Parts: sequence; structure tokens; C-alpha cells
Amino acid sequence: MPHDGLVSWFETLGIADVPLVGGKNASLGEMTRALAGAGVRVPGGFATTAAAYRAYIAANDIAPAMRDRLAALKQGRATLQEAGEAIRRLFLDGEFPTDVAQAVRSAYRELARRRGIDAPAVAVRSSATAEDLPTASFAGQQETFLNVRGEAALLDACRRCYASLFTDRAISYREAQGFDHMAVALSVGVQAMVRSDLAGSGVIFTLDTETGFPHVVVVSAAWGLGETVVQGTVDPDKILVFKPLLDDPRRVPVIEKTRGGKERKLVYATGGSARTALLETTRRERESFVLEDAEALRLARWAVAVERHYGRPMDLEWAKDGETGELFIVQARPETVQARRAGAGSLRTYRLKGRRSHPLLAGAAVGEAIASGEACVIRGPDEIARFRDGAILVTEATDPDWVPIMKRAAGIVTDHGGPTSHAAIVSRELGVPAVIGTQHATALLRDGQPITLSCAEGDEGHVYDGRLDFAVAETDLKDLPRPRTRMMLNLANPAAALRWWRLPAAGVGLARMEFIVNDHIRIHPMALVRFDALQDAEAKRRIEAMTRGYPDKAEYFVDRLARGIAKLAAPFHPNPVIVRLSDFKSNEYAHLIGGAEFEPVEENPMLGLRGASRYYSERYRDAFALECRAIRRVREETGLAHVVVMVPFCRTPAEADRVLAEMARHGLERGREGLKVYVMCEIPSNVVLAEEFAARFDGFSIGSNDLTQLVLGVDRDSAELAGLFDERDAAVERMIADVIRRAHACGAKVGICGEAPSNHPDFAEFLVAEGIDSISLNPDSFAGTLRRVAEAEARQGPASARVGHGQDVRGAAAVPA
Repeated sequence: MPHDGLVSWFETLGIADVPLVGGKNASLGEMTRALAGAGVRVPGGFATTAAAYRAYIAANDIAPAMRDRLAALKQGRATLQEAGEAIRRLFLDGEFPTDVAQAVRSAYRELARRRGIDAPAVAVRSSATAEDLPTASFAGQQETFLNVRGEAALLDACRRCYASLFTDRAISYREAQGFDHMAVALSVGVQAMVRSDLAGSGVIFTLDTETGFPHVVVVSAAWGLGETVVQGTVDPDKILVFKPLLDDPRRVPVIEKTRGGKERKLVYATGGSARTALLETTRRERESFVLEDAEALRLARWAVAVERHYGRPMDLEWAKDGETGELFIVQARPETVQARRAGAGSLRTYRLKGRRSHPLLAGAAVGEAIASGEACVIRGPDEIARFRDGAILVTEATDPDWVPIMKRAAGIVTDHGGPTSHAAIVSRELGVPAVIGTQHATALLRDGQPITLSCAEGDEGHVYDGRLDFAVAETDLKDLPRPRTRMMLNLANPAAALRWWRLPAAGVGLARMEFIVNDHIRIHPMALVRFDALQDAEAKRRIEAMTRGYPDKAEYFVDRLARGIAKLAAPFHPNPVIVRLSDFKSNEYAHLIGGAEFEPVEENPMLGLRGASRYYSERYRDAFALECRAIRRVREETGLAHVVVMVPFCRTPAEADRVLAEMARHGLERGREGLKVYVMCEIPSNVVLAEEFAARFDGFSIGSNDLTQLVLGVDRDSAELAGLFDERDAAVERMIADVIRRAHACGAKVGICGEAPSNHPDFAEFLVAEGIDSISLNPDSFAGTLRRVAEAEARQGPASARVGHGQDVRGAAAVPA
């Protein structure tokens, strides 16, 4: 039991005890005391106090020599390595005072009694009194020792924890943060080991670590002990959970589920002096998810409870006991990077300019910036000294020893790691863009090779050959106006959707399903439905490899499409997100894996089997059933009922009836569960028969490119006729004005999702004058067009006075609530 203030049990500690036991142990105590009622489970244990640390220093007369070595470092009489090694040796050569040693032994015996185990295995974690603060993470600065068993081994681990307060990386970090080395103390947390070596473990963040989007929980998971995830030596599973729907027991709000490589796992060693061993995982482990959805949701609920209790975003570590199946939170600290940015009133965006070649490498994007420079390939700590300032660091993985050169890098590329690895966490904190887990960077990139690193294209970061031009734009969000016209976004890439959550958009006016199919699925859906009949042997081999781990091949399509739509929709909840059903042409479908066997060869695919005509065609209707299953899963199982369906290229009212009947056959009945169905207005017949289409759909979305093409008879892709292709032509504008007027008379809403309002300010003003309900824009043109629309509204006066507009749309959604 505790004596003389040298040891405290977790259940006696709270967050106010940071000066006594450091941030890590104070947080474990706080969760043990305050969050058990919320179901949060923390392994039992105790902590040595700052008084025990200072007693160790006093008993071994370490302080004078520490001051001398630190002064020598400041004055340039000693290098960081020399000073650090000398101070660590002072601790490692010391002996514990009798009372401190007895306090630790006594507490360890009590822990053994509570667990009913002689000499239980424990985790021994460092907890400095200046770490895990809201403004500085001190990520990985001190040591952790796992699978420590026995009193002598425990005291030795405590001694090594004390010494780790003065690793080179810890000294460097405190210098950079302005902390007084002598004022910082170290507490040692001694925690019952969770047998996660037999199951799995990982990291949780209560916001999106790249964009700061606050309404998701990010769970990373790998087999074995969690050090592999923290250190970035494996590529973990990633699960994204949408917070607003977590409390609804009918929903499974998992909006992303990415299976990591998980090539290795750290387990307890069974013989010899080593406490742990790094093993290769089995093929089955690599192809399986560590967590079931129910387990990920439980961890997410616990993480949200911790976040609510602390009142700030959190960074947690979790572990699963392979013997009991129980889940535990083993560490919690404030998230520091996005928390510091939360008050920023601006949005900085990066964009590559011009055409570019296929990327050399891809991995997890850290940050949203672009950087170019020469690659500096560093394969181990012994090569760190040759790093060049301003170069792009290329290495297998980083640990805290690498922080000094990470700060000097223009960008970072690693072979291994995930979004919650050490390299990712530190890169975010330093504001250095990084591409993590590329697998082959050190093998593929040459030292001195000019490269460009882009994290501006979504969750996936890319590395390109050469120095590419890029643009940087700064948008002051505080100064953006709020026009009456609903301003929405056009989105296609789920990986990039979370980037735009700060924009004051009224939802998504066009979410392009075909992008998800092309980039995230890549297989023709009919090749999955009729796999056994597929003749292309190479396509069959690729499909087998890509769908491994799924219960059936069609589920691969449904699952990946549903997750992609969910990730597009979540940042804008509860505003409408209009998902356009697939609108590939036959030649585009044919390029998907296995697609050539299912697509006709058409002379003019632009006017051929596309859009609505596909959905009831025998060539595609079985594939359309998969699209419907995916949307229904997003709306009903995930719970994102603000998703709206839009039918493209619907030529006649009779065709509309056939499509709506096909949708209803698969559970997507207009009006059921509040489902709204829109139609693209991109064919002259949609305007001429506006009343008939309005009777079948809840609204129209004008596709100005196709409408212009078909009104003027101009091929939109023809360079020869480019001078004739103009959305502002009087014939096109008259068609648009006509459909707005007639749709409004029927009570239907009208939006536009083409690029013309972004490209032509006068066209945006025309749309406002005609009373358009919503304008949907690409994100990079959103702010500029928003201002132009607000100026146009100010010039034209109140909404009720605008030409062709029969109602005041202030506050009206583009999709009726």
C-alpha cells in the first residue's frame, strides 16, 4: 500500500495530480475514478510520485552533475549525445533509497494480491510532469517497458524510466518547448498487463487527425502489443466512426473501414532475456480485421465519454485481452495539433498545377500541404547526421530519436506506419507534410532525387517525380457572406471529403458515384455478379485478390460503395447530400476490371447506354441492384438518412417510371423513410416536359455541360467547336429560366451542379436573377463564387422581387426537409 507519498493507486488520483504523477498517470487515475460509470475500463495499477523521483536524485547526488552537463550543452562544450549519455548514466548507476524501493515492492505485492497472481506481468510507463498537456504532446519522449515480472525487474524498469527523461530526443523536445529540465519530474506508472499479444491493440483519436473534423472517432488497430502502431512499424487497420449516430442502437455508423497490412506483431517473449518478440503475422491475420464493428463502436463510445469528460479532443491507446476478450483503455492524453488550430478562422488549400505523371508512391497523407525538394534517404539512426536541411526525409519509419531532423525537413516519406504512428503524430505537430506507409520509398527513391510530395488529394498522399508547380490559397472563413441562395459543393473523392467541413456549405449538390466505382472499387459490378462466367483469366485473378476476405464478391462492391458514400455524406450531416447514381458511358465502364465482356461497343457512347437507361437494362440491372443496396445501407444501417438519390440522363417520363420501379424493387421507394429522389436536368426533354418530371421527382439539378451540348448540338469534348460551346448562349439560358419557372410552379426545387457559375460571374448572376434554389460548386471555387452570389443578391434586392421566383427561399433547403 502507499507510504509517505511515494506511491499512489490510480483510483486515488485525478487530473489535478499532474504535478504529483505526470499527465499520463493523472489521466489514468481520472478515468479510473470518474468514467467507470460510462463503461470505460482501465487496467488497475499504481504510480510512483514526483517525490520518489526527487528522492532518487537526492540519494544518489545526481543534481549537481545534471546541471553541469546541461550547462555544457547550452554553452556548446558538449554535444546533445554527450550530455544525454552522461545524465542517463547517472540514473542507471544509481540505487533506490530504501523507502522508495520498499514502497514500490509493497505496491507490487498488493497488485499481485488483487489479481490473485504471484509476480504478475506489468507494463511500466514513464509519465513526466510536463507531458500530455493541451499544448504539447511529448509524444514518445520517455520509455515504456512491457511484460515486466518480479520485484527486481520492476525496480530496474523504474530506474530506466527515470533515465529516459534525458534521452536525446526528450532533451531536444523540452529545449524546443521552453521547459526547465530541472523542474520536470518523472512518475512511473505500473499497470497490470493486458494480454493484447494474444489479440490486438491500437490508438484512438476523437477527431480526424488530418482535417480536424470533430464529428468522427478514428480507431487504428493491429495484432499484438500496441507499440507497433505507436511506433509506426506496421500499417494498421483504420476505422472511422461517425459520432452523431453513436447513441442510436439501430445504427452501425462506421463510415470507413480500411484493412491494413499488419505484417508483424509484437508479443511477449517466452524465453531468454528479451521481454518481447517481433513476429511475422499469418496470412489470415493480415487479411482479417482486428476488431469487429461492435468492438470498434464500443471503443468509440468510450472515447467520446473521455472526450466529454475532459472537454477537449483526446488521443487514447486501447488494448484487447486475448484470454478474456475484454477491451481496455490503457492511456489517454489531450490531442494537441488540431486543438491548437481550432480557433483558426482561415482555410489554407494547396493544389498541383498543370498535368502530372502517375505518382511514384502512395501512402497515408499527413496534413494537407504540398512540398518539393531533394530526397534524403536515411535508412537508420546512424545516418541521421548526414540529413540536409530542407530536404524530404525518406526512411523506413521514425521514432522519437528522429525528431530533430524531422523539424528540418520540407516533407517526410516512410515505408511503414499509419495515420496514428509516431511519424504521423510528430509530422502533424511540426506542420510538416508526410506520406506514411508507402511500402517501397527507401527502395524506389534515390538520394538527391527531386520529388514532390502531395497531401492535397485526400486521405491518400502521393509522391511524384520531379519538382512540380503548385498553388496555395488562403480563405478567410470569418469574412465569407451567407447568401440566400443555397451554396453547396460538388464532391467525388471520399478521401478528400473531410477537408471541406469548415466551408459554410448547405450540403452537397452533386456526389459523383462513378468516381467511387472507378477509383475505390475498380471492378465492373457485373464481373462480380457473374464472376463464374467471366472469361478473362487475368481479370478473374485480380478480382480474386481484391475481394479476398469478403463473404461474396458482390459484397465487395456494396461495402466499398456504401463506405465511400457515407464518408462523402458525414461531414455535411444533416444537410442534404445528393448522390448521383452511376453515370459512366459504355466505353468508360469497359475500362473497369472485367468490364469489356459486359459492355457494348457504341459509335457514340455519349448518347448511348448511360444513366437511367442502364438501370432497367438486362445488361446492367443486376449491377444496379448493388448500387441500390449500397445506398440503402448508407441511409438505413449507417443512419445517414440525409442522403438523397439523383437519377442522371433520364430521357422520358416513361423511363423515369421504370427506374423508380426498379429502385422500389430494391427497397429505395421514393418517400419511404423520407427518401427524396432528384433528376438531372440535362436533356431538352427534361425542360419541355418539366411538369411531368416534377410529378415523379422531388427536384431538378441542372447539368449545364450536357444541357448546353444537347441544346446547341455541340460536342462538349470537341476542340474544333470549343468556341461555340457556351452555357451563356441565349438558347441555353432560356431553357434554364424556363425549367426554373415551371418547376417552381409545381413546387419542385431546382439547383445547378455544372461548372458554369464558377467559371462565369455573369452566369451566376443570371441564375440568381432567375431564382435558382441552389448552386453547387467545386470546393476550390466555393469562396469566390459565394461572394459573387451575395453581391448579385444585394444588387437585385429581396428574393421575392427576383424575376421568375415565386417564393421566398430564405432558409429553405435545396431538398425539402
